[in-house]
Amino acid sequence: MISSLISRISSAFLALGGLLLLFGPDEILPRVVPGFPASASWLGQLIAAGWLALAVLNWVSRASLLGGIYGRPVVLAKALFYFIGATTLSRVVSANPQVLALWVITVPIMLLAGVYAWLLFRGPIGRDFARARGEQ
Repeated sequence: MISSLISRISSAFLALGGLLLLFGPDEILPRVVPGFPASASWLGQLIAAGWLALAVLNWVSRASLLGGIYGRPVVLAKALFYFIGATTLSRVVSANPQVLALWVITVPIMLLAGVYAWLLFRGPIGRDFARARGEQ
């Protein structure tokens, strides 16, 4: 199913980012935010908790039919997270286009925001319905 592939990609992205922020915020945050104080690395771990929670949500919903009215709370949560992340990061990247770490985070978040908005408003494709019924 397409929604399963999307959930797996989203889960991998969030889990990787969450684990990096959980165990290495004092290394990562100063690269993303120049001048970030080392004493505030707890903020990265707090962000990691949210990212890891969404990664788990993605992983447990990977076999579900998502889109439109199917799995709406799950899709809405992911769409909202990625949309807010994309709008926030696009403003930050436009002010600091030379920071490569920002682009590495921003591009996947923008892509996933578009994909989850598509799933939210369009719904699953016919192939997903066929596979969910076991026809494929």
